[in-house]
Amino acid sequence: MARYEHIISLDHVHLPQVLLVPGLNNSGPDHWQTRWESELPGAKRVQLGKWDDPVRNHWVNQLNLAIHKAGRPVILVAHSLGCHAVAWWAEFEQTVRSHPVVGALLVAPPDVESAEVDPRLRRFGPLIQGHLPFRSLLVASEDDPYAQLGQAKRMARKWGSQLINAGPLGHINADSGIGSWPYGKFLLRQLLRTAAPEIEAACSGSTALHRQRWVDSVMANRKSFPCHDWGRSSASCCHRPYSEC
Repeated sequence: MARYEHIISLDHVHLPQVLLVPGLNNSGPDHWQTRWESELPGAKRVQLGKWDDPVRNHWVNQLNLAIHKAGRPVILVAHSLGCHAVAWWAEFEQTVRSHPVVGALLVAPPDVESAEVDPRLRRFGPLIQGHLPFRSLLVASEDDPYAQLGQAKRMARKWGSQLINAGPLGHINADSGIGSWPYGKFLLRQLLRTAAPEIEAACSGSTALHRQRWVDSVMANRKSFPCHDWGRSSASCCHRPYSEC
């Protein structure tokens, strides 16, 4: 794995494009996604639009545009309803032999099928049944008001995602009191580690122009961000050592 250390580092020029995919009502100023937008070099929020009145196909189209505009490998970091937008995008893209998404961190996806849920969430039902065509981690909370842990396990099985139990963190949002969510950054780094071969393969096939845009974009932002070893943060948001999560 040593050959991929240049990919795994979260502040290196070879970092893939991190696209942040918020959920219903967007992510506010204290949400970890908003913090990541300013802390991770080159990370961008996907402007899905209609935040409080989402239309599934509109969200999927906006996500598709953002992915294909990246011009380099993409890691999706989705929260709540944004996870279902990712799943539907993958379903629509199944006929495409290759696409730039090499991994996804899916955090607190809600139940979109129960009769008791917000009708706006049900617009993203039924639950996609097939495996996602890229590596994915599904992070669930033990006391999420929008999805029981059993339902999160079901989604992980259907999507072929590795399930991560983050402990009792509610909806894993600003109300969870996790700040920049260091454990989430650790998981992102782990996702980069496992997806490193695909990332390198995708990079080797990039055009020189895309490569230069990638370098210019990240180098323009990296001066503003200090280097961190996210995997060794003292804060563990799952309330247990990283090695036990």
